[in-house]
Amino acid sequence: MKENLQSAIQKALDDSPDRSFVESIEISFTIKDVDLKVPTNRIQEEVRLPSGRGKPVKIAMFAGGEMAAKAKAAGLDVIDPSTIEDLGGNKQKARKLAKQYDFFLSEIPHMGTVGRFLGGVLGPRGKMPRPVPPTLDPAALASGLKDTAIVRSRDRVTFHTAVGSREQGIEDLTSNAVAIWDRVTGKLERGAGNIRSCYVKTSMGPSVRVEVVM
Repeated sequence: MKENLQSAIQKALDDSPDRSFVESIEISFTIKDVDLKVPTNRIQEEVRLPSGRGKPVKIAMFAGGEMAAKAKAAGLDVIDPSTIEDLGGNKQKARKLAKQYDFFLSEIPHMGTVGRFLGGVLGPRGKMPRPVPPTLDPAALASGLKDTAIVRSRDRVTFHTAVGSREQGIEDLTSNAVAIWDRVTGKLERGAGNIRSCYVKTSMGPSVRVEVVM
């Protein structure tokens, strides 16, 4: 599959003109013969990309006091826990917050409050915060997330994720795509046999079909 993925990614790059911003490269899957009404059949994976995401990742943390200082030192944006309830009461602000960041972290004592007031917005987007124990430096957790892609089907047969950015070379993009392909097919009972179709594209470019090898 590596050669097929690489060929499709190269065509996607060639077919899309340069933009005024750095485009992401995305891969989409449509699966078949999988009952996604059964939660255990759904794809919910965090894939460490061997070549990184190719663009900055925005991470915010719900934290106060000493942990907030550690988060700021790690380059994270800090959200004051006292504002969580107000954010939850303003759906527009909550949705804007969810869109603004790729990942969220939280001190453990605030996880319940986040779930209560923001779970309805963050949960469906797969952005519920990762809990940070008091003994863990948030920088360590954030470092790993900066190279992580989330692959999430929910109850839909078609789903997608980013494999990197246009600024990365074809080899880096291919290695990332292979890592995602291997993880997704590894979760399916028949592997590639459960893939109806696979496409790659730039953020605003045309989709290019990947030839699926059983």
